[in-house]
Formats: sequence, C-alpha cells, structure tokens
Amino acid sequence: MNYKKLFFIPAIASSVLLLNACSSGESNKAVDNEKPISVTTSANTNGASAIGFTVTGQIEAAHSTNVATRIMGYITKIYVKAGDRVNAGQLLFTVNSNDIQAKQSQVDAMLKQAEAAFHVAQKDFDRYTALYKQNSASAKELEQITMQYQSAKAGVEAAKGMQHEVKSQLTYANVVAPFGGVVTQKLADEGSLANPGMPIVTIEQGGSLQVTAMVPETEIASLKVGDVANVNVDAANKQFQSKLIQINPSSQFTGGQYIIKLNIPSSDANKLMAGMYAQIKIQTKGTSVKADTSNTVMIPTTALIYRDQLVGVYTISAQNTAMLRWLRVGKTEGDKVEVLSGLAKNEAYIIKAEGNLYNGAKVSVK
Repeated sequence: MNYKKLFFIPAIASSVLLLNACSSGESNKAVDNEKPISVTTSANTNGASAIGFTVTGQIEAAHSTNVATRIMGYITKIYVKAGDRVNAGQLLFTVNSNDIQAKQSQVDAMLKQAEAAFHVAQKDFDRYTALYKQNSASAKELEQITMQYQSAKAGVEAAKGMQHEVKSQLTYANVVAPFGGVVTQKLADEGSLANPGMPIVTIEQGGSLQVTAMVPETEIASLKVGDVANVNVDAANKQFQSKLIQINPSSQFTGGQYIIKLNIPSSDANKLMAGMYAQIKIQTKGTSVKADTSNTVMIPTTALIYRDQLVGVYTISAQNTAMLRWLRVGKTEGDKVEVLSGLAKNEAYIIKAEGNLYNGAKVSVK
C-alpha cells in the first residue's frame, strides 16, 4: 500500500476547505461593504379596499348634432367647411327647390280661386239672409246658400294650409345652424343628392367635452353616478380626474356593453379634441361586486418580477436584504393583480427601487 498517497489526499482536501473559507470571507466582506439600495415598500391591501378596472373611451362634445334637410333635392351650395365657427341661425347649405317653387305657384293660384269663390258665396249669403228676413226667400233656399258659403270658406282655409306647407318646405331648402358651435364634418359636396334625414354637416358646441366608454356587464353593478375615474389621454399627454355623470341602464343595442359618460372639467379641456381616445381607470369597491373577498390580496402589476414562466415579488428579509418570493397570481383588475398564494395579507413588499435589485441585495427602506 502507498501510504504517501493516503496522506496526500487529506492534505488536498484541507487546502480546498481553507481556500473556500478565505473566499467566503472575502465575499461576505464584499457584501458587507456594499452600499444598500434605497427601496420603497407597501403593505398590500385586501379586497375591501379600493380597486378598479380599466376601459377605453373616446372624447366627444357634450352637445353635437348632425344637420340634415327634410326634403329631397340636389345640394346647390354649402357655405361652411370643417373647422368653421357658426352662430345659431346661420345659413349652412341650400337644396334645390325648383319643384317646391312650382308647387307654390300652383297653391297661390288655388288660393286666389278659392278666395274668389268665397267672395261670391258671401254676397249670395248676405242677400238671401236679407230676403229671408223680408219673407221673400224660403228657409230651404237660405239653408242651401249657407252651405255653399261655408264650403267656400273651408276651401279658402284649405288653400291657406297648403300655402303654409309649401312655405315650410321652402324653409327646409335653406338649412341653418340650430346652435352656435364648430363645424367638425362636411359629409356631402355641392351637387350631391340630399335625402330627408341624410346628414350634411356636423356641428359641435364648443366649451363642453365628455368621455364616453362601454363597460362590461360584470362591472356595471359596481358603478354609480359620481364615482371618480382617472383619465389618461396619450394623444394630448394629459392626465386628469373625472366624475361619472351618466350610466345607460340598458345594453340591448350595444352587445351587452353599458354606455357610461364622464365629464371633463373645463380646466383640463385644453388641447383635448373630440375623437381622441382615452384610458379610463374607474375606482370601485371590491366588496360591492365580489362575494366574500375580505382575504383577497391585491398588489400593483408594476411590483411584479418575471423570470421565464415564473412571477414573483421582492420582499425584505430580517437582515434587510431583498428576497425574491415566487407567487401564484389570479386575475388582473386595472393596474392591480390578485395574489392567490406566496404573499400574506398586509405583508410588506418592494414596489420601487433606486437600483438593480437581486436576491440577497442589501436594501434600505425610505
């Protein structure tokens, strides 16, 4: 047996252990000398606290209308274009009214004929009334003349009614603005055939905007007029708070979605335009729509750490070091996610760090 080899092996093992000990000491010393990372923590909340959901909406004018004509005809002139400001009663466009004008001539002639017939009938009525009083005309003759007089009088009234109808139709050929505002769309051109009810221009009343959105039926029960929402309009780089002012009580014609409207304060309406899209985060109470959610744990999605298919969050150990905790998460509601396991209710976790966190990094809580 080679005794030298037997003594040599323990010597190598001792050297390795000594080197590891030295290396561990140097590593611990390096960690001890490491500057703590400043972090912000937050204790998560249960289901009774305020949560919410996010929907996409669109900005629109609080008062908007599509202006159309009530007669059929070719558009002869459009006096406005998109972007023009108009006053109430201002002429917007005209429709060819040659047919109506021809009808007006006919009605005017009918009215003159009816008035002439009435004039003759009135004279006969006056004469026969006097003769009847003198016993020179019979009651039957007076009755017949009276009926002719009343018929002629009714003919005049009918002709006047037709004349009034034609004049009203002529006013429909000259369409004016129902209120002051801004022309946002011109939907037809001169020479186009206009049909009754077909929009020609759109007018929006300035100075009053609102946000319209659709809410699924799973969330509508948690809403009430007056609820506060956070609105973000990326196109205008604006964020503001808004109040819920209207809830449509039916979704029959909106595919199961309920239309809601939120006001836009005049102080926040600057740079906002109708048609811009907005992200709406509506704050609600979780207990109002969830049955027995007192132990539900909700944390911000921004605090989550993703590693391949795993999801976790950094907590703080007793040694003031970051400790990665793997979680099992549930559904997302707005900017928060439900934690099914891995984090206890009211347990603190890191939501923000002023440096790159890693498992075991020294931290200091703000």
